[in-house]
Amino acid sequence: MFEVLDARRSLTGNQKRIVAAAILGDMLEFFDYFLIGFVLAFVVGPWKLTFLQSAIVLLSSGIGAILGAYFWGWMADRIGRRPVFNLTILNFSLATGLLYFTPDNGWIYLTLIRSVVGFGVGGLYCVDLPLVQEFMPASKRGFVGGLVTAFIPIGVMIGSLFGGYLAPAVGWRGLFAAGVLPALAVLVVRVWVPESPRWLLRQGRVADAKRSLAWALEMDPAELPDPTPAECESTPTRFLDLFSYPRSLVVSWLGNLGAQTGSYGVVLWAPTLFVLVLQVSPAEASKAMIGLTIGGVIGRFAFSWLSEHIGRRIAGGLLGFGAALFIALAGVYHADMIFGVSAFWLLLIAAFFFADGGFAVVGPYAAEVWPAHLRTSGMGSAYGFGGIGKVIGPLGLALVVGSSNVVKPEATLAAIQPAFLYLASWFVLAGAVYLFLGIETKGRSIEEIDRGLKARAAVAE
Repeated sequence: MFEVLDARRSLTGNQKRIVAAAILGDMLEFFDYFLIGFVLAFVVGPWKLTFLQSAIVLLSSGIGAILGAYFWGWMADRIGRRPVFNLTILNFSLATGLLYFTPDNGWIYLTLIRSVVGFGVGGLYCVDLPLVQEFMPASKRGFVGGLVTAFIPIGVMIGSLFGGYLAPAVGWRGLFAAGVLPALAVLVVRVWVPESPRWLLRQGRVADAKRSLAWALEMDPAELPDPTPAECESTPTRFLDLFSYPRSLVVSWLGNLGAQTGSYGVVLWAPTLFVLVLQVSPAEASKAMIGLTIGGVIGRFAFSWLSEHIGRRIAGGLLGFGAALFIALAGVYHADMIFGVSAFWLLLIAAFFFADGGFAVVGPYAAEVWPAHLRTSGMGSAYGFGGIGKVIGPLGLALVVGSSNVVKPEATLAAIQPAFLYLASWFVLAGAVYLFLGIETKGRSIEEIDRGLKARAAVAE
């Protein structure tokens, strides 16, 4: 049945709507996720928050995301992609709305509800990409998966616009109330997107699966051939089965860990270091970050294209080693100028092209390297494990510079070179894992990938 899908070389209108729904969900997800950064600026002074209290507030959503990725990824393999997609959007949207009721000096309430927000955010990221991929032909799966991630920075930009222009009018509680808007995306998904036909087949719901795929391809279900017994094969979803696929586990877990640790560290350090290296005000340093953001967005589109043209393994290796190279060079030549422009700034823009742009490969690939019955469980476990990088990135940097501040290290110019080599080493890990241990999925149907993974697992046993 899915040979009809994989034979397509262009997307139908309904397939494009599926992609649009996922893009919208991811954009609004990261809008909610980073909203706390803008709100904290309003309350940290009046509430007289200590560093420790601020750190707990900021890191709570990251810890929630790790747990949510594991839980919701597992649930999506058990009860379906579509209900989990909707539930995760409701999870983080309504939790953000509850933050409107945060009492003055209520940093504990803020922390608890932010962890619930992160729980939903971690889940959505791990279900929307597999849902999209399972409706796409093999020739478009890598590009479309990367494209979904390419619009994520727009969600952060929406948050910055809300913080800059809406907050003065509605206050910081009003920002949280606006965070309920993503719940509207649930309506969009319910109108456009049916359940994954591959998941339906594994439940024995052949007629529903044919209707779902026919809707995506805009054809009569009667025109689709009946599925083969292999396409209907049902395997129970057991979380411990992830360890039966050690190569998939190593590639997706360590690839995510290296990329998230390195990227989080760069994002964390850059504004502080711009103040020191460029000798500018914090406001000017924030403007300098725009260049890095643009580099990352261009990189995401580029890596979406590269994953289909040079393959996932080589693209993953390129993101890791490319980011490591330019981050290391930025540390070494941080005091130099190129044609009157800071080499440090230019090299970090180039680094972001790889470091941030490479997430167009990291996320989609983490779903592709798992068999069908473990796809969202595997991706969720990889994203959750990689989330450890959000802690060890700043913590490692703090240890390098000898600072007790793990959220915003008190950087010194002397610490830049060793700190950036520390970050580069994590990208080297990611690049090496993808290039030397990666499973090439370019141009292969999901069924072909499944057969290959199961054959490897059988040999390993």
